[in-house]
Amino acid sequence: MNSYGQTDTGRVRKSNQDSIFLSETPVGPLSNLFMVADGMGGHKAGDFASRFVVDTMVRCMGLYKSDSPVTALRKAIEKTNELLFLEAQRDPDREGMGSTLVAATVDQDTMYVANVGDSRLYLFRDGLSQITRDHSLVEEMVSLGKLERNSESYRSQKNIITRAVGIRPAVTADFFEVSLKKDDCVLLCSDGLSNMAEESLIGSILAAPAALKEKTSRLIQAANENGGKDNIAVILIEPQVSEVGV
Repeated sequence: MNSYGQTDTGRVRKSNQDSIFLSETPVGPLSNLFMVADGMGGHKAGDFASRFVVDTMVRCMGLYKSDSPVTALRKAIEKTNELLFLEAQRDPDREGMGSTLVAATVDQDTMYVANVGDSRLYLFRDGLSQITRDHSLVEEMVSLGKLERNSESYRSQKNIITRAVGIRPAVTADFFEVSLKKDDCVLLCSDGLSNMAEESLIGSILAAPAALKEKTSRLIQAANENGGKDNIAVILIEPQVSEVGV
């Protein structure tokens, strides 16, 4: 397995509220673990929230050594949410803080994914496919037939999320199971990338022959060239041929 990740402040924000975590080696019961978190709740609170989420997720994994990947991810997310919510209650400066989270782990030829909020996971295989579903106001309205995706109203309200880690006493994550094939590439990112770069552009960058570090830099560059209005977080993963089904 090969992986690479990077964050960038972007061209507008003064602080970076995005946090990432990458481990190609076991974390608790998981063979590996990759996470992107995008904090909210003000300058310092957002920074704190995203880092708290990824750090606490890793600590929690150590408690679930015999659990399945989905069970371990679910327990860790629920405990992390509880602890972040309590932290916000203790400090008035952090009241209302929260964070998105998208997490993935690869077990042989299967990838298990969890998400809360609008940070995304994509699979690149002869084209780009979004695996996760945004927990956002506009996506809820699209599902109800009240809004057209990518319309002007959709774009203007895209940043309003309906679910995040830490903003309520309990949270529900969505889970996805993906069968992997030879030459697949996985992208985890915050909305600083997905809102600034069209999926066609992201796909063309991932399709180009280049190392993961170079592709990551190109994705961040594309987001910044298109405005860089938010922090940008990118993780790319390439499972090795010997680890996945052909």
